[in-house]
Amino acid sequence: MKRFARISAVSVFSLTVGVGAALAASGPIKIGVQAPITGDYAGEGQGIENGVKLLANEQNAAGGLLGRKIDVVVCDDEGKPAQAAICARKLVNDGVIAVIGTYTSGAALAAAPIYSAANVIQTSDGTSDELTAKGWKTFFRNAPPNSAEAVFTAQYLVKAKHYKRIVVLSDHSSYATGLADSVDKAIKADGGNVVAKDYITAGTQDYSAVLTKLKAANPDVVYFSGYYTDGGLIRAQMEQLGMKAAFVGGDANQNAAFAKIAGPAAKGAIIINIPSPENLPYKEAKKFLADYVKAYGSAPPSIYTFTNADGFRAVIAAIKATKSTDTAKLIPWLHNMKGFQGVTGPFSWDAKGERIGSPMAAFEVQADGSYKTVYPM
Repeated sequence: MKRFARISAVSVFSLTVGVGAALAASGPIKIGVQAPITGDYAGEGQGIENGVKLLANEQNAAGGLLGRKIDVVVCDDEGKPAQAAICARKLVNDGVIAVIGTYTSGAALAAAPIYSAANVIQTSDGTSDELTAKGWKTFFRNAPPNSAEAVFTAQYLVKAKHYKRIVVLSDHSSYATGLADSVDKAIKADGGNVVAKDYITAGTQDYSAVLTKLKAANPDVVYFSGYYTDGGLIRAQMEQLGMKAAFVGGDANQNAAFAKIAGPAAKGAIIINIPSPENLPYKEAKKFLADYVKAYGSAPPSIYTFTNADGFRAVIAAIKATKSTDTAKLIPWLHNMKGFQGVTGPFSWDAKGERIGSPMAAFEVQADGSYKTVYPM
């Protein structure tokens, strides 16, 4: 997922035609889907389209909304900023009141100012922190930003597990050091105690020297922000050294090879990441997954089908609650929504449109290498 792509220039679209259409009080309620239906991320885009259409069909079968049918209008942005801007103008002209998507941050950034100018709601998976920093009141993020993993990790270590002596271990890559620094900062912000922070050289194979030093700090847990190839070895060598500390790994440890490398020591290790669909514990997720498989004959391609489904479901909830399709009423309702039960867990949005709450999760590695969600439950 191209989460960090930026746009170089965006022309803000005139909103006259779109707003007039959006405020129409009769006829179908038009909801847009902007996604990469073709191109490198076609599988993700098609999952988003399928998920939204599934939910819209279910709502229409139940009588629609406010006595009106939901009409899903789809535009293929190919995951590209230039095409995304074209899609945004088209969907506004088509009279949509909200748009679900898009998948890449670059495309979301290109479309967002156009939707903002037209007062059209946009929910998106774009994880670039820049998206919510722009101040667009119409933008709502479905998935957590990159920085959220650190906050969730600290919450798990300090508030859920109550570890008193935490070690933060990283390799020297920009990804791992950035995540480790953010986790270290978040732990301290939550009142946690980092007793040691250290580094490995990725690919070294033998980490007994650094682990022996860390063992002397008597940690309750070792948090490792690097990749699974090293994480699996570290977990195995912790056991060989008789370290009783728990192992918690960042998202780059979630790979089937982690358990193969760690061997029997993998059992009980914890990995923090966005959950895969089959790991979602919520009844709403299980129903959505079953309905999706029944409708399309296969499971959604990834968790992002689910997060975009949450965006759609929240917009529908706003229409029901306000008994209106006027985005001037829907937007503040969404900003003030509290603890909405999504298919990826309960969540709210803050004043910047940043998602508060799941879908980050902690997974426990089982003896067979599979994952069990242990937090949140």
